[in-house]
Amino acid sequence: MNIDLEMIELEPVGSETDKTGKRKKKRRRRKRRLAKNGNKVVAGGKSAAGGRKKKRGIGTILLRIFLLLLLLGGIVGGVLFFLHRSDKAQKEAAAMEQIQAPVKEETVVEKEPEVLPDISSAVLGHIVTAGEMVDKVYKQRPPSVDLTEAEAAEFGDITSCVIEDGSRVSVTMEVDGLPVSDDKFYYLFDMNTYETTLEGKEPLDKVYKDRVMTFSAPLNYNSSSSRLFKKFTVAIKKDDKYIRVCRPHFITNPEAIARYSSYQTPASKKGLLVDPNKLRGSELDDLGVKQAAYNIPLGRLLGPTSNPAWPTIHYTYNGRTYTINGQVVAEYDLIFGTLTNKGICTTAIILNNFSGYTQLIHPQSRSGSTAPYAMFNATDSDGVEIIAALGTFLAERYSSNAHGKVSNWIIANEINARKEWNYMAHTDVNTYVDEYAKSFRVFYNAIKSVNAAARVYMPIDQQWDRNLKNNPNYDGRDVIDVFNRTISMRGNIDWGLAQHPYNVPLYETRIWKGTKYVNNSVSTSMITMDNISVLTNYMQQESLLSPAGGVRSILLSEQGYSSTAGEAVQAAAFAYAYYKTENNPHIDGFLLNRQTDAPEEVAQGLAFGLNHSNGAHKYIYNVFKYIDTPQHADYTNFAKDIIGISRWSQIMD
Repeated sequence: MNIDLEMIELEPVGSETDKTGKRKKKRRRRKRRLAKNGNKVVAGGKSAAGGRKKKRGIGTILLRIFLLLLLLGGIVGGVLFFLHRSDKAQKEAAAMEQIQAPVKEETVVEKEPEVLPDISSAVLGHIVTAGEMVDKVYKQRPPSVDLTEAEAAEFGDITSCVIEDGSRVSVTMEVDGLPVSDDKFYYLFDMNTYETTLEGKEPLDKVYKDRVMTFSAPLNYNSSSSRLFKKFTVAIKKDDKYIRVCRPHFITNPEAIARYSSYQTPASKKGLLVDPNKLRGSELDDLGVKQAAYNIPLGRLLGPTSNPAWPTIHYTYNGRTYTINGQVVAEYDLIFGTLTNKGICTTAIILNNFSGYTQLIHPQSRSGSTAPYAMFNATDSDGVEIIAALGTFLAERYSSNAHGKVSNWIIANEINARKEWNYMAHTDVNTYVDEYAKSFRVFYNAIKSVNAAARVYMPIDQQWDRNLKNNPNYDGRDVIDVFNRTISMRGNIDWGLAQHPYNVPLYETRIWKGTKYVNNSVSTSMITMDNISVLTNYMQQESLLSPAGGVRSILLSEQGYSSTAGEAVQAAAFAYAYYKTENNPHIDGFLLNRQTDAPEEVAQGLAFGLNHSNGAHKYIYNVFKYIDTPQHADYTNFAKDIIGISRWSQIMD
């Protein structure tokens, strides 16, 4: 209700002539207002001539609310006063009747005069209090801000974007002011991973403008309208156009809908890249392997099965059905099932091999590559949907003991080595890492939405801070910084780091041998097991901590030492590296490359295996076997002379 101050006028109650004059005055005032406004106001807020009503500021609105409360209070007070006067008049009339009636001789008891409550004062007090509250709210309101579209993009801050009650997405945004817009609402939108505008979109929810607002939308899990992999943003409507007022934000707790929460905690940090041909034997048991890693090139999974013994799997996710090779899946079932049954914590490395399934391959990776693997595609709907589906399929299949359990998932291989291991046409590091982060987030949400306890890692190699001109690759330190910043800006999650601290050069087995590329400063060119504390110290920075405030999980998922210069030297290098790992509380695993020599690597002078190609054990075999047992000293003391130390504490940082 709007109160026109011109209409609030007190007139004496008089004769009919007075009332007629009052009506004439009202008609004259109405004509003056209509003449002033230009025309009569009609439904919809427009005048008969098509003009729009003038918008009122919040101050005017609050003032009129206060006046309305004052008017209503006066009316109520008047009514109560009238009722009081009427009651008093009735009592006085009754008293007069008693006076005029014959007087009876009886004792008259005088009563105390009735004290009536001051109702009008109480009403006035409430009105004043209400007015003070309105004034207080008015003064505390956020300041109005007229934003340009560029300024609006980071005006607010989404402080929370989470799944609630397993079925809804709750988004909270905070602001320091009220942006000027067409109305009094903020609007919630969702966007695909690769989208940058709101063009053609409809809002999911709207709330009144305030300093802190919470929006809600259905999650629609595992349906064609699923929002698990969407990013969310808030907008205002200005000049009939939706304008974003904050950065987009992804869901940060996909584990809220997970059906599993299972992690196979390893008995020690000792791990190995296993030889699949030796799974069924007793060698893994004899070696006491506690952690293992195995590759999953996604292109192998897709397509029908030609062998009827392993039927094709038809997997439906988010309303799409995918054809998965049952024979290839049976191979992974055997590997992961065997490792799980042996009590080994398993790490799966998801790789994007070049295949006929181009929707998996980033558009900038589809030609010009000499690398075996490419950047994953999160640039369009087909790419996001297929990696979401395959990530979910793998997590569902390997989060229980039915087919084996995978506890750690590494997304791609040594992503800073763009040219050799994660090909994409060369660009600046920010663009490159941003493309990787998009696909990483899809895998993360897919895996964690199935198994809350699973760990998901981003991998880099030993190149740290080289700062080379015309470098076809990127420094690991830069990749960590950009990845962390990109993820944090859009909703921080509990990602881990998988690093490969190989020696420099690879064929140099002696970790302890000095080199200009390795030192103990944060600007070291390379990180090996000689200066691994540079990495773990770096990851302790506040800006790099996990959402829970701890140091992120660090997995040394691949490193090896060649026996080309002698088996004893290889064994000494492994002992040196493992003891350094054991002494560092921020390293969760050390996976040696590899169980058996690979002929193609041996041809390059890299004989990394515990066994020769023919299966014969090397000197390192027993060192590996006993390194995490009470007998470790009996099998590692020989290495002190090779390294040039008298006690192992000399190599600790």
